[in-house]
Amino acid sequence: MRNFLLILCLASTMMACKKNVEPTKIDDNGFLYFGEQIDESNSIAYEDLLLKLASQDSIEAKVEGKIENVCQVKGCWMNIVSTSNKDAESMFVKFKDYGFFMPLDSEGKTAVMRGKAYREITSVDELKHYAEDEGKSAEEIALITEPVEELKFMADGVIIKP
Repeated sequence: MRNFLLILCLASTMMACKKNVEPTKIDDNGFLYFGEQIDESNSIAYEDLLLKLASQDSIEAKVEGKIENVCQVKGCWMNIVSTSNKDAESMFVKFKDYGFFMPLDSEGKTAVMRGKAYREITSVDELKHYAEDEGKSAEEIALITEPVEELKFMADGVIIKP
């Protein structure tokens, strides 16, 4: 019975991953929409989010930034970076309730996301897992030995611009 439940969970996860990478909408401009339906209005630049977080622990916002990379296993996370400040920290983005994923070829595109930005400690095990998802070598993964405080974002809706 235990093995049956494990197989059932794995099968449902695999099927969910395949269906959730499809956009919920594609508009006339070629914008791809994922998760809850959002628009670009009142979005702030990633750099402005960083400034606001200098004086707050967390913030609800609609943010626009550049996609640096995406989980290459199934698109279940992405990193956002500044378009104007190469030294600014990146932001790790996950998707609410694991309900949608990004296309694996989204690197370099612009994203608008709605959700909550916050800081959190990421464990060594989790960092190694994400490094594997990113396709890093065993040598690079072995160098991960300390937890890291990271800027994170839980998105409930995302637009990817072409």
